[in-house]
Amino acid sequence: MRVLERAPLTPEPYFILALIGAAHGNFSKALDVVDRALRLDSGNPAYHAHRAKFLTALHRHAEAVQTAERAVASSPQDALTWDTIGVVFTRAGLHEQAVSAYRRAVEVDQRAGSKQASYWYNLGAALQFVGELEGAASALRRVLEIEPAHERAWSGLAKLGLTAEEVARLETLASRPAASVDAELHLCHALASHYESIGRYRDAFALWERGKARKRETLGYSFESDRVIFEAARLTAQPSAGEGYPSRAPIFVVGMPRTGTTLIERILSSHPEVLTLGERDELSLCIKKLTGTRTRHVLDAETLRAAAAMDVTSAGEDYIDSLRYVTGQAQRFVDKLPLNFLYAGLIRRALPQARIVCLRRNPIDTCLSNYRQLFSTNFPHYDYSYDLLDTARYYVEFDRLARHWRETLGDRYMEIEYEDVVENPERAARTLLAFCELEWHPACLEFHRNRAPVATASSAQVRQPLYRGAMGRWRHYERELEPLIALLHEHGIALESPVR
Repeated sequence: MRVLERAPLTPEPYFILALIGAAHGNFSKALDVVDRALRLDSGNPAYHAHRAKFLTALHRHAEAVQTAERAVASSPQDALTWDTIGVVFTRAGLHEQAVSAYRRAVEVDQRAGSKQASYWYNLGAALQFVGELEGAASALRRVLEIEPAHERAWSGLAKLGLTAEEVARLETLASRPAASVDAELHLCHALASHYESIGRYRDAFALWERGKARKRETLGYSFESDRVIFEAARLTAQPSAGEGYPSRAPIFVVGMPRTGTTLIERILSSHPEVLTLGERDELSLCIKKLTGTRTRHVLDAETLRAAAAMDVTSAGEDYIDSLRYVTGQAQRFVDKLPLNFLYAGLIRRALPQARIVCLRRNPIDTCLSNYRQLFSTNFPHYDYSYDLLDTARYYVEFDRLARHWRETLGDRYMEIEYEDVVENPERAARTLLAFCELEWHPACLEFHRNRAPVATASSAQVRQPLYRGAMGRWRHYERELEPLIALLHEHGIALESPVR
């Protein structure tokens, strides 16, 4: 501020003030101030890159991408700017562009003689998303050369395969007090992933319990917070004749996480007429904006209750318009976000010609897969997964809601079982395509050859042909899962097929 008093036309102090605003979570203010810097220095790539990052934080993805492209055109010379551009592209789902930016970041960083682990980590994650698994493993190993205890690098590398020497290092790290609760969570999951792969199931489960227990203590979570969301969601399916935006482009793939939603997305997007968008938040953002609720989270009970009275036609139109920067001229596209099952009633009203495909899976395998998964630690809607019985309670509510959708959403809603897809993929694919009003195409059975990026926990798995290894996985943990199975029994959950 003192510099600006002496020299009010100096751009850099405005940029620094913008970074301070963003560090305090005030992204609207940060955007306003960085725009002042750009008025004084319109060609500065760092200013454009951080402006794009602020727009991303404000969920203005189309503008963010345009601004990031301006940053690229301004030829950045520093690694941080390239890394920032990569982050913007990643969050917009443009993973190929992100890889290019992250590669430039590590190249510039190396030329400068620096060793910034975060640049290599971002590159490794992005390479995994686009299917370059060997490159991803190499980048993550570079992270561990720089920071041997980098917990997220260990977590990522464990999914790609560890050497014997790396296992020994990870075991040593996991045996010591971790630097933080999240660090212990990642290290425990990493080692558990390896133990499970070699059949040490009891040890794997003990590590999940250990890591999750400490994290759960810090959350202040109660299942009641999720129960009221399910209750609010059930009240949103009230379709009226003539309402909604008449677009048949979207195919929504929803369901509990870790139930095969990515597999179905890959089958559909292998069709030459279908574009995949990956996991998008535009639907929830459009609903939040139209309801005008001031609550902290985009998805909550108050917003769902308010959505019952919103202009659903505007919601459908806004959703389609918000995606044009990625859909272009595509006639059909897949929006795969598992938690959109909470919006299925609103989707049916806002986009009555859209198709909704809900994945179902053996209830015990579903619960185990959610419990053993390390979801984003910054996203509260996965807080149920830190406790085995909360995971079972979440499944019970999901099952009730799915039955409600079957009864109320009509012929634009379909359930498909993961086990049926694995047992008879061609029959399942033909049924799926017919439901979506798509002609049969044999490429849909070659989904593992699909080159589209995958930014989910299944990013490595879906690059392989179908396999049966995930079916009945729960039997390896039958003793540990006894309390969960008892709770499902208590609520009348059929423990084999959730649909038939």
